[in-house]
Amino acid sequence: MNETPPAKGFAPVSARLGAKGEATGKIGVLLVNLGTPEGTDYWSVRRYLKEFLSDRRVIETNRVLWWVILNGIVLTIRPSKSGAKYRSVWNEALDESPLRTITRAQSEKVAAALEARSDVVVDWAMRYGNPSIASRIEALGAQGCDRLLVFPLYPQYAASTTASVNDKVFDVLKAMRCQPALRTVPAYPADPVYIAALAHSITSHLAGLDWEPEAILASYHGLPKSYVEKGDPYFTQCALTTERLAEALGPLGAKLRYTFQSRFGRAEWLQPYTDKTVEALARDGVKRIAILTPGFAADCLETLEEIAEENKEIFLAHGGENFTYIPCLNDSDGGIRVLLHVIERELKGWV
Repeated sequence: MNETPPAKGFAPVSARLGAKGEATGKIGVLLVNLGTPEGTDYWSVRRYLKEFLSDRRVIETNRVLWWVILNGIVLTIRPSKSGAKYRSVWNEALDESPLRTITRAQSEKVAAALEARSDVVVDWAMRYGNPSIASRIEALGAQGCDRLLVFPLYPQYAASTTASVNDKVFDVLKAMRCQPALRTVPAYPADPVYIAALAHSITSHLAGLDWEPEAILASYHGLPKSYVEKGDPYFTQCALTTERLAEALGPLGAKLRYTFQSRFGRAEWLQPYTDKTVEALARDGVKRIAILTPGFAADCLETLEEIAEENKEIFLAHGGENFTYIPCLNDSDGGIRVLLHVIERELKGWV
């Protein structure tokens, strides 16, 4: 009698059970960041923007109206402008965006730290672009993973980020005959290990300067105000992160305040706006500022170009003298410590 072939996706039971029937399946840990275009040319950026801006979690405008705006205006004009910005921060050596370089490095370092656990397999994906979530879930399944921990790399929860990652994972699983057991990592805006890593990154960075900032801005990615009014906890979590970080910094924390960057469209977004705050500080006579971006697990276009370049120009153009950008935790020792801490916490009961 011919055997029924195993369903595509996760390993068949025979591959996951020992001689006595005990479970021997592996656990997949999937780190997921936002996404990146494959190149800086018009069509690469256009494909990326189309996928990103077609997500209903990201743009909640009337679908018919948004389709006209997106295809008639945004995808005609914005790819060239965004491509030029990407070129200013592009990793030329690897011909890829910094976000891809750093996310890969994070995955590799987490995997190296967990290599003693032979039942844990670590991989990474992008919500938009490549490597896709679907392709990496399939790859983890092919390696015998029957349990999956999905880690959206966003310390603060927003429906347009964390929920969008989870939606995509659920969509992939819905098409599978043999699904893995699933866990998703919750937001960690006040986690002590995360806060300590941020505080250390600030103090160590400032220690390398020959000047002291008069103000420190914690700039978070913006969100339309209407999303928060509908119940999104993002604003509250950003404020909480800033509050706990100020406490961890001691006297230096008195200089810390939060702002929001990366507005898009004409709707009102969360305030205070980063660029407007930077300009106002300079106009008011503040000569030295530092900015960090606690909501980003890895440096990307929004941090390296928008903050480190654009906002620096704004500050200097309006009377500021010293500006410094404090990098994301990235794949630093502190950054990897945060990722491992969260992963090990969420794997309890599985390992």
